[in-house]
Amino acid sequence: MSDRADDFDRGVKNRRSVLGDAWVDKSLTGATAFNADFQSLITRYAWHEIWGRPGLDHETRRLLVLGMTMGLARWEEFELHCRAAIEHGVSLEKIKETLMQGAIYCGVPAANTAFKITTDLLRNAGKLSAQQSLAAPVRVASHHTFSAPQIHVTVQGEGPPVVLSHALGLDVHMWDDLATRLAKKMTVLRYEHRGHGGSAVPPGPYTIEQLVDDAARVIREWGRGPVAWIGLSMGGMVGQGLAILHPGLLSGAVLANTTARYPEAAAATWAARIAAVEQGGMAAVADAVVERYLGPDFRAGHPAETAALKARLLRSDPAGYVACCHAIAKVDWLDRLGEVRTPTLVIAGGKDAGATPEMARAIAERIAGAQLVQFDEASHLSVAELPDRFHATVAGFLASLKMPVSS
Repeated sequence: MSDRADDFDRGVKNRRSVLGDAWVDKSLTGATAFNADFQSLITRYAWHEIWGRPGLDHETRRLLVLGMTMGLARWEEFELHCRAAIEHGVSLEKIKETLMQGAIYCGVPAANTAFKITTDLLRNAGKLSAQQSLAAPVRVASHHTFSAPQIHVTVQGEGPPVVLSHALGLDVHMWDDLATRLAKKMTVLRYEHRGHGGSAVPPGPYTIEQLVDDAARVIREWGRGPVAWIGLSMGGMVGQGLAILHPGLLSGAVLANTTARYPEAAAATWAARIAAVEQGGMAAVADAVVERYLGPDFRAGHPAETAALKARLLRSDPAGYVACCHAIAKVDWLDRLGEVRTPTLVIAGGKDAGATPEMARAIAERIAGAQLVQFDEASHLSVAELPDRFHATVAGFLASLKMPVSS
């Protein structure tokens, strides 16, 4: 019969894909002589003519419906479509952002009701995320440096101070899980490199020394040094620079998935990436960066996290990204690592093509007493791929520092 499908049949197909079979079967089989024409009308026109239009994908239309029903206070329709969105795998991040946007354009009372309904649906579906208290000891506070260029920082927790420094193209949210875990016993400061997130984007290109000076400013303004440093990729390069140029600011350093120097052949790769972003924005490199940051097995098994990473990269400021690419491409701490006296843990990913195990070994061999740990299964974002192992390894190292609890 598929070759004889009419607009009603096409509408039913879309309706099922959006709302699910159970709801559609209930609506269609429960039709009466009184409302059958109405059911036919909405199936043909709403579900075929509108939901079947090619201009928007179904996920975008789902989110638009949530915003519209929220604004109109049509809570029965909102709940129906929200439940369907959750059941059909629309990311909770996108649903949350839709409701946050609605808080501005539909009003806080509407958003409050929408969040309550969505929270109940998530709880019933067993998908409610962990609690995130806003009590003073654990609340994530957001600030900017007084000095320029302004750097965006977040602070949470109580205890000895630790600083987390993110990878190229990302932001403080790269550390969300680890920061929450560490904040149970430590005061955790995360910051965004110049050109990234909520930090200033001064004209580039930047140098690695400028990124190191920014980090030193952050620590000094915080007034909690010396701090334990945890840097991944670009953050690890900055950590090496701090240990060399500002050793008094560090009590220990974790250098994860990073390098002290690139081979000469890498210069052409960095030049190509810079040219691609200058010509096509972040969309020109986002897919390739995701593939480098996360291994194929992780991407296949964690589609939501993979999509969120790509979305974060696409939000990165192209000018700031390019300016930092110039700094990274010319990083060269290798011959000075022998000066480092900071207790150091080096973490490598066995499948990391961007910062290879050999690069990690070169760092560890030159820093007196440095520990080297390799996660054989990990690619570049080891903290995302192996969060439990990353946390356990880092927590063990931090405990060995016996950092004093400062006020």
